[in-house]
Amino acid sequence: MRPLSLSRRSRHATAALTLLTLATALTTGTAHAADYQRILNGAFTSGTADPWWASAGVTNRVVDQELCASVTGGTTNPWDALIGQNGVPFEAGQQYTMSFDAYATTPQSIAANAGEGVSPYRGIVRHEVQLGTSKQRYTFTFTSELDFRDSGNGQLTFQLGGNPADNTICVDNVSLVGGVIPPGGPPAPTKKVQVDQVAYAPGLPKHATLVSDAATAQTWALKNSGGTTVATGRTTPKGVDSLSGDPVHLIDFSSYDTAGTGYTLTVGLETSFPFDISADPLKKLRYDSLAFFYHQRSGIEIEAQYVGAAYARPAGHLDVAPNKGDTNVPCRSDLNCGYTLDVRGGWYDAGDHGKYVVNGGISAWQVLNTYERAKLIGDAAALGDGKLAIPEKANGVPDILDEARWEVDFLLRMQAPDGMVHHKIHDANWTGLPTLPHQDSQARRLSPTSTAATLNMAAVAAQAARVWKTIDPAFSAKALTAATRAYAAAKATPNKIADPDDGTGGGSYSDSTLTDEFYWAAAEMYATTGEASYRADVTGSTLYKGQSVTDRGYDWGSTGPLGDITLALVPTGLPSADVAAIKAAFVATADKHLNQMASLGYPAPYREPDGSYVWGSNGLIANNASVLALAYDFTGAAKYREGVFEALHYLLGRNPVSYSYVSGYGEQPVRNVHHRHWANQLDPTLPTAPPGVLSGGPNSWLQDPVAERRLAGCKPQKCFVDHIEAYSLNEVTVNWNSALAWIANWAAEKSGSSDATPPVTPGTPVASEVTATGVKLTWTPSSDPESGVTNYDVVSIEGDTPRVVATVTGTSATLTGLRPNTAYRLAVQARNGAGLKSALSGAAAVTTKPDGQPSCKITYQASGWNTGLSGNVTIINTSGADWGSWTLGFTWPGDQRITQGWSAVWTQNGAAVTATPTSWNSRVPAGGSVQIGFNASSSPPHPEPTGFTINGQACTRS
Repeated sequence: MRPLSLSRRSRHATAALTLLTLATALTTGTAHAADYQRILNGAFTSGTADPWWASAGVTNRVVDQELCASVTGGTTNPWDALIGQNGVPFEAGQQYTMSFDAYATTPQSIAANAGEGVSPYRGIVRHEVQLGTSKQRYTFTFTSELDFRDSGNGQLTFQLGGNPADNTICVDNVSLVGGVIPPGGPPAPTKKVQVDQVAYAPGLPKHATLVSDAATAQTWALKNSGGTTVATGRTTPKGVDSLSGDPVHLIDFSSYDTAGTGYTLTVGLETSFPFDISADPLKKLRYDSLAFFYHQRSGIEIEAQYVGAAYARPAGHLDVAPNKGDTNVPCRSDLNCGYTLDVRGGWYDAGDHGKYVVNGGISAWQVLNTYERAKLIGDAAALGDGKLAIPEKANGVPDILDEARWEVDFLLRMQAPDGMVHHKIHDANWTGLPTLPHQDSQARRLSPTSTAATLNMAAVAAQAARVWKTIDPAFSAKALTAATRAYAAAKATPNKIADPDDGTGGGSYSDSTLTDEFYWAAAEMYATTGEASYRADVTGSTLYKGQSVTDRGYDWGSTGPLGDITLALVPTGLPSADVAAIKAAFVATADKHLNQMASLGYPAPYREPDGSYVWGSNGLIANNASVLALAYDFTGAAKYREGVFEALHYLLGRNPVSYSYVSGYGEQPVRNVHHRHWANQLDPTLPTAPPGVLSGGPNSWLQDPVAERRLAGCKPQKCFVDHIEAYSLNEVTVNWNSALAWIANWAAEKSGSSDATPPVTPGTPVASEVTATGVKLTWTPSSDPESGVTNYDVVSIEGDTPRVVATVTGTSATLTGLRPNTAYRLAVQARNGAGLKSALSGAAAVTTKPDGQPSCKITYQASGWNTGLSGNVTIINTSGADWGSWTLGFTWPGDQRITQGWSAVWTQNGAAVTATPTSWNSRVPAGGSVQIGFNASSSPPHPEPTGFTINGQACTRS
């Protein structure tokens, strides 16, 4: 798999029209002795303007490491045209020195300003200078009378308006030095005892991390909400953790399992954040994580009755001023495509107002797969109609499907007349931060079609056709028609790559390797249609049978495993051995994750080849947690289930920065995610992120100015700050939340603390395709309304002892490796999401066919009298393999009848005699023997029986 393309990252401007008044007299002097630099990217050496913004009528561009602003003329006031930077800290009573280089194409006056970036827009200083056509250096010193914490509402701007004609003004080497608080301000409090700040599920391991350089074990105490110690133990020193740099100890308090709230862990003077022992928060997170998508909807009013007054907003991008709207969007001006498209609806991709097919594709797929997996092997009832707070909540369709359809409809609208699909639609230029969708005045444009986008749409539309086949046949048919056209168009245009430089106004999402998208789309088309051509594309791919499932994980640019998940879950006509190979690939990768996690101080299933954390690391962690979850689905092995919950513990607070990366969850959740209308950090009248939103998380590459300034030299898991302008760390996206929603739903299903009811007993298996070494079994399914049925154990009943011989997720199993000519009793047992097992089904009696070679030897001895005889039979196993059971058969040559028997159950039908074992002698080891006997009526000379067989196979005589 490939790393996330750096072109994904959005370059986000910030705009706030600000009228600043002169607040203090200018003075001259020297910089404060501390020399703390307060401006980000003042030299523009990165080649970008981030985080400088421009107001309406101004366009920023960086040329030769200078910020040049093209200013539209005809404005009245100096503050009618601005460039600036938000989040600049000022301390009351402290002195600052500002300096900058500047010049203009046409000489004009500008003003440098410092003050408050939101209402009431209090000013600190305004300094006016006259620019010429040659670069000059300007410097002035002032004392602030206002106090703005770091990352607060402090702002620095240049006023460029009030001129009749257009002009270009360039600035460089912008500096603001002063204050006594170091850049970044006081960091968020970190704990020495790191826990999942939300909850540990009952019945599962409970681990925490102690940061301590002590070489010996320390004593920990678990306290309830009243402060009473309820459990104690000793830590396990682990040494210095490579990903955090912390010296750590492991705390294992799994032995305590009493549900409750407000627990804390204490070691010495250090105490953790509080947490619960409960499954309830995860059951809430399954819905909050899905609620994110309603918040992100484009083209519809977000109503207070569903989200509350703070998050309600008018519809965005519906041709209502100032929106240009999405109902009649042209192609980019350089394309000349000759048509417009109605691309209403869909989800805003991230913190911006763009809508991207390749990121929307994986997001819609994961939401749909959350439902499809639950319907096939999990708890679909928990995802039914009325479960989400959305307008469609009472239409008889599962709400999760209603939400997904909002995006699927948009993806279908992005299809061009030739069957290809446009890569994205967004503003002609980046919108400011904050800007609510209905306030966006930018023109909207379609980027070119791409093969990647076309295959994404084909895959999701084929999946949608399958899911809606019985729910809405007309929509299903529409989706399949679109998918078929898209797949054919992609095969005809197999290498149309999105422009990696198309990053103005929206991320480029360029992907140069499309083998994985072709495989994914073919898998979805085949699973839906069963057509031979799609099957050939699946089985002929180099990625077939799990070849793209690696421990790096999958994401929008690495989609092959999505096809594998479908092929592993959805019944198709693929060979069972191939499906088993796909499942084995997930299990093998899950084992790699568990092996790595065992060595970490803050375990998370994550692996970049170079050891770094990348943009959206939390999304990758959630996707890798789904690999662990699927390994549990495929095997039922508890270690994989435990691994999923360890990953959730990391995301919910057991990490070295002491943040819950999910908003609204935990004592210290992220608040200031990078988002244009969850922008409370920049505008107190706007909200923070609603509960259930996943932050992108640590990023070693520090790809924004805030991260660069604050986190230089950070260890991978510590490269994080909760700041709205730290977009390479704290952005939110639909595909990260779809990953969270998938794993939250799975974990809620598997936490199951309230489910004490085992599944319904499955039907007695029916045998078919019996060979010398194998048999196929099928049975009617079990059911479980609370936790869902996750898998079935196939059990061989050997005497009174049941032995599991296979575990499957469906209602059929093909057993191999059986012994020839051997009788078996086979039953099945269902397991639900809470780990509870059903009663054993009825048993099917199966005797494998002979392999052509005698596998038994018989010794027969008898003594007789005038009216009867007494016979003894020794049965010898010569097969080379143990017998789990046996059936002896022979034929009398005359009218003899069995009158009494021992050590076996004897029956006779005509001249045919059968003996089956008792409970104590059914198993005969290879080379072993068993002795049985009988009395029979007989007349001299007492002829011997003939045709001795074991399990239907002829035996030799000794």
